Amino acid sequence: MTVAASHLAAEIATQPDDWAAVMGRVTDAAELLPRPGEDVAVVGCGTSFYMAQAYAALREAAGQGRTEAHAASEFPLGRTYDRVVAISRSGTTTEVIELLEVLRERGQRSTAIVATGGTAIPELATECLLLPEVDEQSVVQTRFATTTLALLRATLGEDLTTAVAQAREVLAEDERSALEGVIDAEQITFVGRGWTVGLANEAALKLRESAQFWTESYPAMEYRHGPISIATAGRATWAFGEVPDGLAEDVTATGAHFEHRDIDPLADLVRLHRLCLAKARLAGVDPDRPRHLSRSIILS
Repeated sequence: MTVAASHLAAEIATQPDDWAAVMGRVTDAAELLPRPGEDVAVVGCGTSFYMAQAYAALREAAGQGRTEAHAASEFPLGRTYDRVVAISRSGTTTEVIELLEVLRERGQRSTAIVATGGTAIPELATECLLLPEVDEQSVVQTRFATTTLALLRATLGEDLTTAVAQAREVLAEDERSALEGVIDAEQITFVGRGWTVGLANEAALKLRESAQFWTESYPAMEYRHGPISIATAGRATWAFGEVPDGLAEDVTATGAHFEHRDIDPLADLVRLHRLCLAKARLAGVDPDRPRHLSRSIILS
């Protein structure tokens, strides 16, 4: 399978249309999601955990109530919440299933967001938001995760019109222009602030999965507390969203390339997805089938 013909390439390309389409489900989705003022925990594994991080930061910033994000395997069982939101593309992730089984026994209210119905996770949750239209064949998640986050942002009152338009522009742009400064980098570190810390983590994961490429990710203000030591000529630091004062200059001084675009960070993540395809092509690897991974992590 060539990169151009990969499932991943096809699924990346639908994202702006997926986001626009799911805006028609905002009212119905809001009925299944946390109400303003509720104490909430959002859980997931891998990509879904990073989307949970982004949503938790956005919900708190919107004044909707205390919102925590946890890897499902690290959920603090000693705490109580008004609701737990569980994100899982497959609906079969072992750690999420085991957590929901415990929470169900306790009478904990929960909402699952999944792409695949008829699976264990939606059956265990109190409510379920199904997004089958953005399910994927590639092991590497893109459109399910970004469409879930786009919908969650919309339920918080955000207008995604600009994000959709910018993502379309990113996909239409010439590859060399879209990826100048990063396509030839030997290593990339991603940074973010607030909700985009989750996007930085997700960006690093995507490149590792799809192209077996060396990446790191950090909160932007933490980057200068040690991780900047990795920066040098031939490497790059990519910032999503707000850039702390002086960070670009500090990175440039190391000889590394500093990458940032003043566009919606979710649209910029689509540009990162294009880099995944380019790096996979250069590495000669199949972006649909990362080594050592499967579509859903099911533990025995």
